[in-house]
Amino acid sequence: MGKTFFPAICFLAVFLGGSQTFPGQDGLVQLGRHQEYESRRISSYDRSGGNDDRLHIRRGETAVLADIEGPGAIHHIWVTIDAEPFYGRKIVLRAYWDGEENPSVEVPIGDFFSVGHGLNRNLRSLPIANSSEGRARNCYWYMPFQKSARLTVTNEGEQTVGAFYYYIDYRKLPSLPLNTPSFHSQYRQETPCLPGKNYLLLDAEGRGHYVGCNLSILQRAMGWWGEGDDMIYVDGERYPGLYGTGSEDYFCDAWGMREDGNLYYGCPIQEPDFKTGSKATVY
Repeated sequence: MGKTFFPAICFLAVFLGGSQTFPGQDGLVQLGRHQEYESRRISSYDRSGGNDDRLHIRRGETAVLADIEGPGAIHHIWVTIDAEPFYGRKIVLRAYWDGEENPSVEVPIGDFFSVGHGLNRNLRSLPIANSSEGRARNCYWYMPFQKSARLTVTNEGEQTVGAFYYYIDYRKLPSLPLNTPSFHSQYRQETPCLPGKNYLLLDAEGRGHYVGCNLSILQRAMGWWGEGDDMIYVDGERYPGLYGTGSEDYFCDAWGMREDGNLYYGCPIQEPDFKTGSKATVY
């Protein structure tokens, strides 16, 4: 992962390998039903019995957050971090399912929690919720695995991460259907974004479904960034089967962006006036 701000930066969430509907959160109705799983938690608690319930991650070091046997499903991740400025872009989260060599998730931790530019912001959505001025970060994406799950973080900053607190809540399941899709993400950045050239959000192969993205923009010049039409090509289409009318329309707003948060869309960062150097993040 790079350590420089770029004008267009994107994190995407994708489920690959199955056709079932995105499970989401089960809702209050599930409280009245018997559950066929065991609840488990891995956290940064002090193994000595004291109150130093945090990891200290040196520069260049990778810490293993969880190494879980399947079948199971992660359904909640909480982190809070005390580190150098812009740490959200300098700490990289990776997740490996079922013994794979290459990670299915590889994203700077701030972007994973839907806030770009290494900044901290409150956020309210169905899969992601941040509070405490953006310093308490929660993820509710459902992440099933058949055999194993391994989660790591790497400190790519210049200083030691002085405090990395975390919970990983998961369900130990008796089994999962063989066609259960797995959670994937792709992070990419481009500088500069060339005039007249489309910015690629995602290029993926296989059976699955795309569930969303967040996009961060750093202005290189005065102006409004949001007029680019969104286009989605499915299964090799030559013409996009989904063709939209503009970036702020794709992110469910209109007549520009303003800071707001909703279950399925929002804008945690929108610096005013669209001046050179101003920042935005939308989801």
